[in-house]
Amino acid sequence: MPTSAKAAGRIIGVLLLMQMIGSGVVNFVLLEPAFAPPGFLVNAAGHSLEVGLSAFLGLAIGMIFVGIAIAAFQVFREYSYPMALWFVALAVVGSSLTAVENINVMSLLSLSEAYARANVADHGLFEALRTVAASARNWAHYVALIVAGCTLFVFYGVLFRFALVPRALAAFGLAAVLLQITAVAMPLFGHAIVFPMLMPLGLAQLVLALWLIAKGLPASNKVT
Repeated sequence: MPTSAKAAGRIIGVLLLMQMIGSGVVNFVLLEPAFAPPGFLVNAAGHSLEVGLSAFLGLAIGMIFVGIAIAAFQVFREYSYPMALWFVALAVVGSSLTAVENINVMSLLSLSEAYARANVADHGLFEALRTVAASARNWAHYVALIVAGCTLFVFYGVLFRFALVPRALAAFGLAAVLLQITAVAMPLFGHAIVFPMLMPLGLAQLVLALWLIAKGLPASNKVT
């Protein structure tokens, strides 16, 4: 069991790094040209390959989160079976929401392609549809991020409660997750996201991933 727990921790660390890298590629490499001014309606059709790859990679990132939860489950259940189940359940919900978000991303691409084929006289109609399509994608994105934050809160909560990593690191992660949830929930109340509030979670995830790759997770036969 100690060997499998350490191995599970290292797998989680690698998956966390893969998730961070993948998210960066999706948001700042693949989707950046499509969403740059003057916006996706004009740009996306010319970057259909990038948008399609972003949707595929986005789905993979969602499944990675489920993989993290499954890898963690064998260790977490030895400490708290309910919290281990919550982690898996929230990861599955988050992955489903990520799928919905990427379906909406592909809808944006389809709208852009239709816009590119349409007569100039019809462009006004597409401008009206842009708001609807963009809103569907954005709200799915925000809700998926909120659920991801809740999933990570459970994750860091287990790590903190049972001291599976240094408690200072887990406590920093909990605080960073609360900042992230607060930031991405702001649009629900008519406010813009404060992006600097997202930065601590990125740092916490990176440090945690490196720690887990180096140290893994401890094992215990204690059940609470």
